[in-house]
This record gives sequence, structure tokens and C-alpha cells, in this order.
Amino acid sequence: MGRAVLGLNRFLALVLGLVLIVMGVAMVAWAAGWLVKVWSAAPKTLTLKTATDAFTMAWWPWAAGIAGAIFILLAVWWLLAHLPRRGVGVLSLPGSSKSGRLLIDPAGAASTAADVLAETSGVRSASSRVLRDRGQLVVALKAVVEPTADLRSVVTATDEVAADLAQVLGREDARARVQLGVARRARHQSRVS
Repeated sequence: MGRAVLGLNRFLALVLGLVLIVMGVAMVAWAAGWLVKVWSAAPKTLTLKTATDAFTMAWWPWAAGIAGAIFILLAVWWLLAHLPRRGVGVLSLPGSSKSGRLLIDPAGAASTAADVLAETSGVRSASSRVLRDRGQLVVALKAVVEPTADLRSVVTATDEVAADLAQVLGREDARARVQLGVARRARHQSRVS
């Protein structure tokens, strides 16, 4: 969610909160008879005749349809603006200046790191994602290891891959998160005689 949407959310929440507080206080004051003391023109009873008359006017269906379409468009925009966007695009590397920018696509580096991890003995498969989590760039590596794998060698390999990845990305805010899962059954490999 961008800063503009966050600012709009806070502003609308403040306005809606104030409106609800004022309406609630006014309703309690009206029901208790105190509103007449503050506002002498306060009605003793509410009539909805003018509102019901508007529903029978020729312009009402058009106005309601247009207002409904606007509300639908605003609701769709609001929902899309609140979708979590944790993916990361192209990043600027240290050393970038006015004379030139150094860019990297972290997805390529993460994919290569997953491929290297998948080549480790005892690792069945590996995948990667790049995302933003609490202001940090996180490369999430997920690997499935064989039940018979030597976990020490797998952990050593993950440490090496994470260190290489940090060096390739060259950013202070980059972190690697490795999740290891153990396969339920060992993979049977055919023997060649």
C-alpha cells in the first residue's frame, strides 16, 4: 500500500470518526431533549416526506445509477489499492550516482541461488521468492530435503548460498530466509548395472 493510499485512509478514518461522534452526540442530545437548548430550530419529530418524494422523481433512477457506478469504481480502486504488494522489482545497487545507475533484478539472483541449493546432495528441490517484509528485502528460499540427507551438509550449503546471495545483491537491507522441509518418503532411484 502506497503512502497516498495510507494518507487517504487515515484522513477518511478521521473524518468518518468525527462524523460518527457528532451524530451520536446529537442523537443522544435530541432524544434527551437537550438539543433544543443548543439549537432552537431542532425539530421535535423527524419526517421523511421530502426524502420519499425524491424517490418518485424522474431523475432519481439516473442519479442512483450514476452514484452506484461511482461507488463501485471507488470500491474496486480501494480494494486494489489495499492488495498486499510484497514483490520486488529492479533494485538500485550501491555505487549508483548521477552519472549512471547500477541495477539488479533480485529475482534472477534468487532463482540462481535456488538452483545452486537444489544441486546440493540430499536436496530434492528448491525454489525462491523475493519480497519486502517490514522494510527489508527478503529472499525466501524453500527447499525439500530427502529424509536420508545429512542435515549438517545441507545447512552448510544453505549458509554458503545465503552468503553468496548477499554478496551478489550487495545491499545492506537484503536478508535470506531459508525454509527446509523434509520429504515424507525417500526417492527411489533406479540402479544402472
